[in-house]
Amino acid sequence: MKKLLTLALGLSIASASAAPVTLTYWQYDYASKVSTMNDLIKKFEAANPDIKIKQETFPYDAYNQKVASSVPAGQGPDVVNLFYGWLPQYVDSGYLLPLPAKDFPIKKIEADFVPMVQTSKIDGKYYTLPTSVRTLAVFYNKDLFKAARITPPRTWEEFIAAGEKIVKGTPPRFTTLGFGIQPDGQDYHVVREVLIRQFGGQPYSKDGKTATFDTEAGRKAMAFYTDLQTKYKLGVPNFFPGNNSYRDAFIAGKVGMIIDGSFAINTIKSGAKFDWGVIPLPVFKDNGIRSNFGSYWVNGITKNAKGDKLDAAVKFLKFLTSEQTQRTWLDNVGEIPASRKLAGDPALRKDPVFGAFVGSLPFAHSTLFVDEAGQRKAWVDAINTVLLKGAKPADAIKQAATDEQKILNSYYK
Repeated sequence: MKKLLTLALGLSIASASAAPVTLTYWQYDYASKVSTMNDLIKKFEAANPDIKIKQETFPYDAYNQKVASSVPAGQGPDVVNLFYGWLPQYVDSGYLLPLPAKDFPIKKIEADFVPMVQTSKIDGKYYTLPTSVRTLAVFYNKDLFKAARITPPRTWEEFIAAGEKIVKGTPPRFTTLGFGIQPDGQDYHVVREVLIRQFGGQPYSKDGKTATFDTEAGRKAMAFYTDLQTKYKLGVPNFFPGNNSYRDAFIAGKVGMIIDGSFAINTIKSGAKFDWGVIPLPVFKDNGIRSNFGSYWVNGITKNAKGDKLDAAVKFLKFLTSEQTQRTWLDNVGEIPASRKLAGDPALRKDPVFGAFVGSLPFAHSTLFVDEAGQRKAWVDAINTVLLKGAKPADAIKQAATDEQKILNSYYK
């Protein structure tokens, strides 16, 4: 009997030790990202039968708050997908674990990944890594351009002229927009990281601690952008209902041009029923200065991952940042690989859709955010004082600089 009990106990222990480790993974609900991740999880589990991944997704608008509320409660995921601009807050809260140096050597990270990834390095440590990166470009409706007998713009002057040829109706009763203006979409990034630089300015000090855009360049950038609506009447914000108004209106064939990120490629590809194309962001005719905004989402390991879970999380993160996964992400989501090697592929640079985004990597600026949501609000509120309340662009840029500096001072105090 004793032998039988001992054998049974041994079998029970062996069975328990053989039970797979289950990791919870969180990301926001974006159709192509979720479906691609489901496929990747199946692939990872097949190669690692001792690890199971449970993916949970949440609406974008509620996602940051959902993650933030899980921190004090000691709940939430083991591996989490975050916008890079949120990292300072999550690192300060102790929510994220530094990546183990033996598994993710800093020198190798900086040799293998595109330079913009270094904006997520905090106090000399990496807490997260991306699968992909993004830049901005102009999506345009080729059918509307053909009907108007115009060619894709290379300069901002041509951009305005093209929009004027395409727009139909008068505010507020437009039927077709020349440009899908949307300050809280990607447009506020265009003002801050593209237009200010193209007018010869710098939005921030080198250490990121000071807002330096309440200048002549900043005033010109704010005026140029708001003039697209107030002076040239190329469009209005929120032409369609919903958070992705500008993109949804473009997909419906009601907008000639929008500025959007590479992450929108597959959404537009699957929804648009017309011929469309992608071109680089315009430059000004008199100086030709190129600039772009680069951003990315990252995956990190939370403090919930301990013991076997931490080992499993390291394996999963290595898988998510592998070149093979990055290729899959490019094909199915449409985001640029974070790998220097893959992003430098000549075929990708010549691609009629991806080329404009990849070609912008060398001059893309990744803002050193400390509170992305608060900093975004400062800019959008300032822009809207011009568009909705008739404020002067110079006053608006001063307001944005003052409000954002308060946020920076609060973080760096």
